Amino acid sequence: MEQCYDLGVEDLEQLSAAELHTPNSYLIILNGLILGKHKSPQRFANGMRKLRRAGQIREFVSIFVNDKQCCVYIASDGGRVCRPLVIAEKGVSRIKEHHMNELRDGVRDFNSFLRDGLIEYLDVNEENNSLIALYEKEATPDTTHIEIEPFTILGVCAGLIPYPHHNQSPRNTYQCAMGKQAMGNIAYNQLNRMDGLLYLLVYPQRPLLTTRTIELVGYDKLGAGQNATVAVMSYSGYDIEDAIVMNKSSLDRGFGRCIVMKKYAAICQKYKNLTSDRLIKPQRQDSEAEKMQILDDDGLASPGEIIRNRDIYINKESPTVTITQVTSPMGLPDSAYKPSRQTYKGTEGEPTVIDRVALHSDENNNLSIKFMIRQTRRPEIGDKFSSRHGQKGVCGIIVQQEDLPFSERGICPDLIMNPHGFPSRMTVGKMIELLGSKAGVSCGRFHYGSAFGEPSGHADTVDAISETLVKHGFSYNGKDFIYSGITGMPLQAYIFMGPIYYQKLKHMVLDKMHARGSGPRVMMTRQPTEGRSRNGGLRVGEMERDCLIAYGASMLIHERLMLSSDPFEAQVCRKCGLLGYYNYKLKIGICSMCKNGENMSTMKLPYACKLLFQELQSMNIVPRLKLTEAA
Repeated sequence: MEQCYDLGVEDLEQLSAAELHTPNSYLIILNGLILGKHKSPQRFANGMRKLRRAGQIREFVSIFVNDKQCCVYIASDGGRVCRPLVIAEKGVSRIKEHHMNELRDGVRDFNSFLRDGLIEYLDVNEENNSLIALYEKEATPDTTHIEIEPFTILGVCAGLIPYPHHNQSPRNTYQCAMGKQAMGNIAYNQLNRMDGLLYLLVYPQRPLLTTRTIELVGYDKLGAGQNATVAVMSYSGYDIEDAIVMNKSSLDRGFGRCIVMKKYAAICQKYKNLTSDRLIKPQRQDSEAEKMQILDDDGLASPGEIIRNRDIYINKESPTVTITQVTSPMGLPDSAYKPSRQTYKGTEGEPTVIDRVALHSDENNNLSIKFMIRQTRRPEIGDKFSSRHGQKGVCGIIVQQEDLPFSERGICPDLIMNPHGFPSRMTVGKMIELLGSKAGVSCGRFHYGSAFGEPSGHADTVDAISETLVKHGFSYNGKDFIYSGITGMPLQAYIFMGPIYYQKLKHMVLDKMHARGSGPRVMMTRQPTEGRSRNGGLRVGEMERDCLIAYGASMLIHERLMLSSDPFEAQVCRKCGLLGYYNYKLKIGICSMCKNGENMSTMKLPYACKLLFQELQSMNIVPRLKLTEAA
């Protein structure tokens, strides 16, 4: 604030009304606090910037001149995203060749560039006052800053996308969301961790077409995807609407195979009266012996055992008395314990294995037991895949390799993608990725596709890639001569085919599949439970009901909303219109209000409706049912 007043900011208290409303004087605002006014705001802003570049004020302070609001905003509070940029004077970079040589020799570091006023941090607002050039050769005399490296505009997620500057922008945004759902390696110690849920890819690969960001963040060391040979063609009709056709032999060789690990925990609790839960040896003979096959003699499931649905994985007993004092808490008879076993509720499908069991004490000094459960899954119909360009799709059909098309060189695609995914989405980056990966495979080097990287050599140009392809006997445009796997005859078109980095996403059909006939119901409303985990029903909502009404399907709506949900036979009094009850001894309905059973009728209504009437009665609102004789 002192620096601002030194640079000529005038306090509002000392200004007259005429001076306050001078046309070219701007308000100076520091973190939302009005400091005063200044007659030449541009000179003031330049002065503040000089102070910042000289190190008199901190590097993260931003000075933003807003001509529309006639204000200069100075911000020094936290939470503003700042990026470093090279300062340019009249379009010429302040960083010269000798500075770069000093950096290479280790004399300089990043902070010394900052201290000497060669680079500075700008936040979002101050960028609006700047003209930033991507490359030094593109700078004009009006340019105020030059990018250190253009791909640093993007964050980590967007930096993994090759050629993002060739894609329509929403596609890059979609990929930023989907890249986080891709399976791969999470860390080098991933098999020693006890995470709640862990998705791992069995054979992760590094992308053939990489970017500088991928190398900087180490994504090539722990990848999350596989290089799939993709043919862009229509095949079988099971690939419409972004579905992909998969090669069965590729899946047999391990393409898209993943491991799902889940954690189950249990605690042997200590109670107030010094009693505690106990683990007991499983029964090997009685009726429940089959459910306890995987248990060791200590009552815990042993690692390496295959666990099935409804198997007991911890044979635990709890004391029946836990609050009142008992004479000898440690020496209770067997009759003082009740079983509190834990049962595995899993899906039928892939076999599930107990990976490992860990014992430790929690903060209350109770014995805590953790089970890690492992499933190896191969891709199936309905599993979700995505390339790095927001092009997601589910597996539509798995085809035998003999029936898939193959190229002159005998290469058969792992995936077939429908060409209709390209025109409206405009993901040209994906096409260039296919070319670049194909060239990389043929010449044995990793090609690059960093954002805006062509001028600086951080991205290979399509011309250079095409040249490589031609040199190795491929077509310059990435298309191949393909034979049909079904007829053995050549196809009447050249097919765009090559490797693309595909990610397997964590959405698998095995985790989402759900249906039910009759099943559990909620106690209070007697309606089917909700959600897949509770084996719930499939809800007919308000909009579905509207459709059934519009179709006039009255019997169907009656069945869905009452008969299959919560039908209830209620006794209603014709005289007072209130609900009664059925007396099984006298075999008649009795009205609670009239205290007799003379005017009772039986009617069917949803149990939730009966519940609503009773809840209204508890609030002193009396709903009366007026009955007419049924036809």
